[in-house]
Amino acid sequence: MIDHGIALPYYRLHIVPAVVALASPTWQREVWLDPDQFEDLDHTVHVLFDDFCDASNPLPWLGQCLRTEEEVELMARLGTAYNAVQDSVGAAARDEVYLDSAGWSAVVTAAARLAQVLVSNDHSALSKLHDAGCRWPLNTEPVLSGAEDQHVDS
Repeated sequence: MIDHGIALPYYRLHIVPAVVALASPTWQREVWLDPDQFEDLDHTVHVLFDDFCDASNPLPWLGQCLRTEEEVELMARLGTAYNAVQDSVGAAARDEVYLDSAGWSAVVTAAARLAQVLVSNDHSALSKLHDAGCRWPLNTEPVLSGAEDQHVDS
């Protein structure tokens, strides 16, 4: 897979949704607390701390699955906020306890800022791929409709 800025773009396919989930209290309550759903806080934490990054020490992931130093810094902030909550409630606490803890809003805030940057950077990378002539599905040429590069002022 071609990607501008990272060696492990498939890792990023796991990281971005995990960060977005941490940024959404509604998602957390509707999905994580539903016993019929696969995703929960433990799954999300494993994605960000164990499997595809290390939010406690994200610098080695720069160029791997994190694109910029800003992403590294924001991931570290998220790691710090999460670790503070885990220290206060205990690693074995249930998801509800995490979500109801006093420090959880700092986790959500840190994740929201990181999610914004991740998605913006992914959009920029996708735009660069498009500008470089990459098309999906692979090995296809763009279909010209006559409307490309025409902008309508409203």
